[in-house]
Amino acid sequence: MPCPALPERAARAALAEHFTPAQLAADLATFSAEEVWERRVRNDNSGRLARYKPAGELGDAQLTCQFIIPSDEVWPAALADLGPDCPLGLWARGGDRLPQLTARAVAVTGNRNATVQALAHAAAFATAVAEAGHTVTATLAYGVDSAAHRAAALAGRATLAVLPCGLDRAHPHDHAQLLGSIPANGGAVLSLYRPGTAPSGATLKATSVLLAALTRTVILIEALDHAEAAMRTAEAATALNRPLLCPPAAEDVRADGSARLLAEQRAVLVPDPARALALL
Repeated sequence: MPCPALPERAARAALAEHFTPAQLAADLATFSAEEVWERRVRNDNSGRLARYKPAGELGDAQLTCQFIIPSDEVWPAALADLGPDCPLGLWARGGDRLPQLTARAVAVTGNRNATVQALAHAAAFATAVAEAGHTVTATLAYGVDSAAHRAAALAGRATLAVLPCGLDRAHPHDHAQLLGSIPANGGAVLSLYRPGTAPSGATLKATSVLLAALTRTVILIEALDHAEAAMRTAEAATALNRPLLCPPAAEDVRADGSARLLAEQRAVLVPDPARALALL
């Protein structure tokens, strides 16, 4: 008997588990996701792909969260700007709210080991952004990002979180309560990675780009030059033509990345939240 047709959702989830979008872009321009998976299985001499059961794996993973794909109505249209790096799908909790949340999403991000001034800026800017009707979007990371989520929550507004791991865990682990509160309070949590995936250098890098792509504007509160997370989001924002806004940089080595971006005129100086809202 012939095998039953593989649904597009299961095929995309399987492909995303084993390949990057760029590795598949040429094939997906010609063939359906189901056909690309079948071709990859046939050409895999290791047998690894043949042992993988896409429908079963997707069903198990969706006990934890939802896998959304570009043909879904809730898919964030802004991700098309990533071109061949556009994700094959996204794992989501609260995914039905994505159209409302991403329509006016603004990233508020920065150092994990933030200065006191940066944490104060994160709270002030996130509160203003949220109260103006924009969606504060960040990671759950220590420092600026988690401070932004908490400030928006205190203002009574939903936020959007982007994680570098599967949605069955928080990163960092002790932000599990914050992770659970976001969809419970009308927000959503997204990841490129299926449940069970641990964070790594590669997942952190891809998540920084996703954070920039999902948003209309990035507010970089404070960034250490050459640091992997916040500066990578800032670099992705400029590459994607997202406005990059920065409060005045503190006289601290932890703000030298922000200072450089302002000096190179790659970021716009916003001395206070009011100026940021005017630009938004």
